[in-house]
Amino acid sequence: MTDPTEHAVPAPAEPVSPAKPAFARRNWGKLTLLALVGSPALVFALWTTIALNWSYSSGVRAGYVQKISKKGFLCKTWEGALYTDIAKGFRSDSFAFSVRSDSLAHVIETLSGKRVSVNYDQHINVPTSCFGETEYFVKGITVIPE
Repeated sequence: MTDPTEHAVPAPAEPVSPAKPAFARRNWGKLTLLALVGSPALVFALWTTIALNWSYSSGVRAGYVQKISKKGFLCKTWEGALYTDIAKGFRSDSFAFSVRSDSLAHVIETLSGKRVSVNYDQHINVPTSCFGETEYFVKGITVIPE
């Protein structure tokens, strides 16, 4: 008896395809660009979020609203000045502030020249002036009767 495997015709070899390179190896340029652009953008977004949501201090200032205006070329922000006084008729210093809310800014506009008390939060290290030129952000205002 003969062994059937002796005279068997070998099966044709299947073509071997080269191994597909890993994802990171195929897209190394795109991943490098994403890391170079995305990492600073992520750090900037995180820094901005923390700076605008964490208040260093809160307080109240009293005085006369001297001016409020919407300023800026690209980023329009509401900026104002409050003149504080020690005694009637004596101006001691000015308090520069920013306002985030358009509706609050319009209320402050109507109270310009009147004695008011402003509630504010101080946000230090805000990364850009697109959120306000000062670090004092007014969150409320009340009229002080004279």
